[in-house]
Formats: sequence, structure tokens, C-alpha cells
Amino acid sequence: MSTSNFISANKLHKTRILLLGGTSGIGFAVARAALEHGASVILSSSNPEKVTNAIARLKTLYPDEPYASRIAGTACDLGKDDEAIEAEIVALYEFATRPDLFGSGSGSGTSEGKVPINHIVFTAGAVPRTLAPTDPNVTASYLRSLNTIRFIGGALVAKHAPAYMPKPTTGLTTTPSAPSSSITYTSGALVVRPAPGMSLGLAGAGAIEVFSRALAVDLAPHGIRVNAVAPGPVLTEMLEDIAEKGQGGREGVLGAYARETVLGRVGAPEDTAEAYLALMRDGFATGVLLRSDGGFTLK
Repeated sequence: MSTSNFISANKLHKTRILLLGGTSGIGFAVARAALEHGASVILSSSNPEKVTNAIARLKTLYPDEPYASRIAGTACDLGKDDEAIEAEIVALYEFATRPDLFGSGSGSGTSEGKVPINHIVFTAGAVPRTLAPTDPNVTASYLRSLNTIRFIGGALVAKHAPAYMPKPTTGLTTTPSAPSSSITYTSGALVVRPAPGMSLGLAGAGAIEVFSRALAVDLAPHGIRVNAVAPGPVLTEMLEDIAEKGQGGREGVLGAYARETVLGRVGAPEDTAEAYLALMRDGFATGVLLRSDGGFTLK
């Protein structure tokens, strides 16, 4: 049966998706799901070894064609200072738009010898070492460090995005299915239900929610939609590590998180990955904050 008339399954087919923070957790699950929908994926992390390992994991999970040849990645350190961050981002964009990265058929359209990136997913940003706002160790340098990757890095990714994404159609269009590019950022359910001592650590996540909504207005003339996902307690490698080290052991910690959700369980990365896919595939969604938290914010 031909799939040419499908209205949903082909939306990511032959697109190029850049995932900052795509080597583990939710970002890695988004990469898997995007591959399964026919996209080519570029993984990025500050750690080159993590990039290499994540590519190997994906190719082990998807050893056959056409999947294995649609996986690439490179390091990009968003934790650097000032101009160095921008240089890292530009180098990442140059890598991700190389026409020879995947061979033929891995993207639609070319621009100045490049294959444009159709979608960007930003899940980068480790859980910060959070201090109480009155802690004597809170300094301006510490506060900047909390926001370097998630907010400053995210803003600079947006700054350069129009040069590396498909050029928009000019003016109004009466074609509902016009091609649509997107950037999807990541916030978190704790922004709505903050835990004690998290005010400084959550400031950047909260800023992302406002920033993504306003950025949707600013990037609309460039044909780029901007959205954000707010995950709840999701069983990523990071949460596993917290649970293993937490008081009460793994089951005790995960049980405590589960009791904080309406569904009575923690989420799986592949659950929340669907939220990112939905925002990439819905060409009419922009300025949206999509929650995938098991009802964490309802309790």
C-alpha cells in the first residue's frame, strides 16, 4: 500500500533534526522516535565520548537501513564563556547542515550548499547544584552558571537558527500544509510546583517558558515555530542516579516521585518524547507549552 496519501506518518520523513542534549534521557528517546518516523538525526552533547556512545547505541538499536545511515553527531560545549559558546553553536550548525552528512535523500532543499535543519530539540542542561537564595556562597558568577547552558545557550541557538533552517515563504499563505520548521525547548514541572530550596535553580527553567512564547513571535517571520515541553518526573539516567543515591534507596525515592503524580507512576523517556514529536509534527503549533508530567502539576 502506498503511503503517499498519509496525513500524519510522513510528516518527519526526510527531515533533518538537531538534538542538543540528545545523547541520553528524553533527548535520546526523541532521537529514536524521530528515526522511526523517517528523520535523519544529529546528536549533540558537551562530552565527545557521550556523543560517540549514543551514536553507537542508536546504531545497535537500529542496525538496518535506512536507519543506520541517518544517524550522526558531534560535540558542542554550551558551558563555555561568552564568544566561545557562539563559536561552538556555529560550528555545530555548520556540521549539521553538511550536504554529505547522510548522503542523498536526507533533507529537503539546499541553501548556499547546505541542507537546512528542519527541527531543533533542546534538552541540554544538567540539574544544577542548587543553593538556597540566602546561602553565602551565592554569587553573581554562580547565578550566571545556572543559566549558561539552558538559557544563554538556548538563546544563542535561536540567534543563529534562521541562517541554517529553511527559508520561509514570503507573506501570508493560504496553503495550510506549508512546510514548517521548529525549535522545541525544555522547561519542567517543578516551575509550577517548586520544591524547597529550588528557587535559584528553577529560575532558568521558568525563563525558558516565557522566552519560548515570546520567541515564537520573533521567529515567526523566519518561518520558525517555537514551543516548549515541561516534563515531570521521568525515569532518565539522571533520575536513576538521584534515586540510587537517595535516602530510602532506589525504590523508595522513585515511589516518592510516583506518589506526587496523578497517574501514580514516574514517566518513561519514550512517553515524554511523544510531546516533542507532536510539536514538531503540528505545523500550526507555536508559542505552546506542552506538559508531560503524569498530572504532577494537578496535585
